Amino acid sequence: MSRLRSLVADTRPLENPHFKRLWRANIVTVVGAQLTVVAVPAQIYADTGSSAYVGLTGVFGLVPLVVFGLWGGALADVFDRRTILICTTVGLIGTSGLFWLQSALGNTNVWVLLSLFAVQQAFFGVNQPTRSAVLPRLVPIEQLPAANALNSTVFMAGGIAGPLVAGALIPVFGLQWLYLIDTVTLLATLSAVVRLPSMAVERAAGVAARAPGLRSVVEGFTYLRGHPVLLMSFLVDIIAMVFGMPRALFPEIAHESFRGPEEGGIAFALLFAAIPAGAVIGGVFSGWVSRVSAQGRAVVVCILVWGGAIIGFGLAVGIAGAQDDVGVRHAFLVVAVLMLVVGGAADMASSAFRSAMLQAAATDEVRGRLQGIFIVVVAGGPRVADVAHGAAAAGVGTAVAATGGGVLVVVLTVVAALAVPSFVRYRITRAAGPV
Repeated sequence: MSRLRSLVADTRPLENPHFKRLWRANIVTVVGAQLTVVAVPAQIYADTGSSAYVGLTGVFGLVPLVVFGLWGGALADVFDRRTILICTTVGLIGTSGLFWLQSALGNTNVWVLLSLFAVQQAFFGVNQPTRSAVLPRLVPIEQLPAANALNSTVFMAGGIAGPLVAGALIPVFGLQWLYLIDTVTLLATLSAVVRLPSMAVERAAGVAARAPGLRSVVEGFTYLRGHPVLLMSFLVDIIAMVFGMPRALFPEIAHESFRGPEEGGIAFALLFAAIPAGAVIGGVFSGWVSRVSAQGRAVVVCILVWGGAIIGFGLAVGIAGAQDDVGVRHAFLVVAVLMLVVGGAADMASSAFRSAMLQAAATDEVRGRLQGIFIVVVAGGPRVADVAHGAAAAGVGTAVAATGGGVLVVVLTVVAALAVPSFVRYRITRAAGPV
């Protein structure tokens, strides 16, 4: 029994009442947020019948997320972080309420919907780096990987449950109810952040706060340049996501390699669900992450596993595409999905360690800006991967594009580790209690 307990998720961070309230609130709010993620493109397509307009959600979502993610990190290094969380949560509730209102009034103007989506992502961009910067003030340093794993597990589980719930509710209740559910569930997060203690930034003696403008954002990048271990945590994530995230190929792979219908089907759904499912499984059995002190080495190993899993995925896709026997293709579909599940679990662990390194190794007065950069990298990397993999597949095919991407992840990660050995040697210093 004790061995099993050591394998499952480390729940010690939940002993902190503030973290526990935030985490419990996330369980419902993440699902609610995913309902809106599904509802917005569904409404745009229903109103316009155009996938091109649906594709604009990428632009209207990413640009404010990048701009306000960076600026939000600068804000979090100046103002009380509890106050920022309250204001941005109220903003998210307000935009979700406006989504519901425009739907209830029968709005069909796509630009109104896209503008609301951009405003929502701006509030999200400020909220997320602030929330991450708060974490080291709530739990001890050695529990940060466990806390990040718990948060990632909830996020990924919501990414699976939200679309399933949305798919079941849309035909019965319509889109406006999805927006309303999102609005109501956000009240749980508001209740949790209101009950946080004051979170004023802790500064070294004689260090004054700088106005949260462009110069402050630039200082965050300058700080990274002087800390190669932290800089490497971003670089290896970019390598893993840009070269090793083949999600843009899933529709073509499902149709061409596994003979699914053009509009979707079981293979399509399994491919898209596999990485989040792996992350959830990895989160459930993440008890080991709290016992790892050599976090730099752990990140490298996790990304190598991710790259190896993507290589296996690409090979399975290539073999399946050459088969005429349905049973053989189905067998390799199982192999491909399992490879993505393994990759998702490895990526969850890598993310937990990298987040903990940023939160623990940086001083409090720059944590917000570094978390802002982290949000931009996490959001931007997969989108760059979509473009890169799509272009590569057009030239060499999906199997070679996916396999080659995995090979590049392995090779470039090894090169980066050899170039910056201090990253591989990075270990945490155990602390007696919260910062």
